Amino acid sequence: MNIHKEGKTWVAGGLVVYLVLILIFYKLGSIWFWPWAIVFGVFFWLILNFFRNPKREIPEYDDRLVYAPADGKIVVIEEIEESEFFQTPRKMVSIFMNPLNVHVNRYPFSGKVVYTKYHPGLYLVAWHPKSSTDNERNTVVIERTDGTLVLLRQIAGALARRICSYAQAGNACKQGEDFGFIKFGSRVDLFLPLNAEIRVEMGQKVEGNKDVIAFIP
Repeated sequence: MNIHKEGKTWVAGGLVVYLVLILIFYKLGSIWFWPWAIVFGVFFWLILNFFRNPKREIPEYDDRLVYAPADGKIVVIEEIEESEFFQTPRKMVSIFMNPLNVHVNRYPFSGKVVYTKYHPGLYLVAWHPKSSTDNERNTVVIERTDGTLVLLRQIAGALARRICSYAQAGNACKQGEDFGFIKFGSRVDLFLPLNAEIRVEMGQKVEGNKDVIAFIP
């Protein structure tokens, strides 16, 4: 299993704690050795599962296709006024990531990063309507070679306490490459131009680098 760099310390620490606790129960000769071994093993597996980083090749490299930047469930599809960067109506698509989903965030198409900004904030549940504007969040705007702009917003959830983003203004970005990670339950919003053809439905489960969110001609 490939572990994301953000999780290597967690995995190493979790393994040490797991082995120490198992050794203690074994030395004590407790009748609860096996039950606790299973419980600790499940917790360690959850850490491994959360920080996994599966390698996924883009099925078709095409910057007109906006691939899912994260694994999860489509919870919002609507036209909305985007107030931070565009200050104009955009098509918004939101992906909710539960703690069992892959939490790696990937570039949905190639281009150049033209804007990034981190916002401290609240920790409302990620599906709350105000989480997009009130929660801890990080905004990344990517410009396609033809000038088309798409805004990505990483949003912390009720359990999340740290958003990691590697995108910096001026950097070139390649479709499918990692640009960030959100630790524990969270959400990613995409703000697309009004001519974008949405190719997902409400409630649909998507996977980063596999499912196409939209087509922008």
